[in-house]
Amino acid sequence: MYRRILVPVDGSAPSLLGLKQAIGLARDQHARLRVLNVVDELVIAPMLMEPASFDVAEMLGPIRAEGRKVLERAAATAAKAGVKAETAQIDSRAGPVSGAILADARRWGADVIVMGTHGRRGMNRLLLGSDAERVLRDATVPVLLVRAKQPAARRTKRAAARVPDNGKRRTPRGSRRSQAFFERDA
Repeated sequence: MYRRILVPVDGSAPSLLGLKQAIGLARDQHARLRVLNVVDELVIAPMLMEPASFDVAEMLGPIRAEGRKVLERAAATAAKAGVKAETAQIDSRAGPVSGAILADARRWGADVIVMGTHGRRGMNRLLLGSDAERVLRDATVPVLLVRAKQPAARRTKRAAARVPDNGKRRTPRGSRRSQAFFERDA
C-alpha cells in the first residue's frame, strides 16, 4: 500500500496524464500526494555561453512563475477529485531533472513515483534523453510511468507498416485459427 506518492509535473500533456493517474492512486490508497515542479536550470545553459552578461535569476524568473502556475492548476485538479495535494518547486541545481526528482523522492520519503512520459524512441530519445527513463533506472522505490497517447498519424504509420502491399492480411506463422478469424471479418 502506498502512503506517499510523488508526481513531477511540467505542464506537458504526458505530465498531466501522470498527475491524473497519481490523483486516482492517492484517492484509492488514501495516500498523501506531493506534486513537484523542477526548474530546469540547464535550459538557460546555452545562453550563458554567450559573451554578454546575463542575470541568471532574471532568466529563471519566468520559468519559475510558469512552474508555480502549473503547480496551482495541479493542486486544483487534485482538490476537485477530493485529494489534498502539497506542492513543491525545486531547482535542478544545474544537474539533470531526473536527479532532482530522485533527490526529492528520497528527502520526502516517497513510496512511489508516478510520471508521465512522451514515450520517445530511437533518435528522439537519444538526442533529447528521457528523465522518466533515468528516474525508472535509478529509483529505489517503484515508478509508475504513464505513457502519452500516440498521435493519430503515428498510429496510422505503424498500422500501415503491418499490412502487406497487396492488401491481404498476414497471419502469425500461417495459423489456421487466425486465418479463419481474418476470413470471417473480411
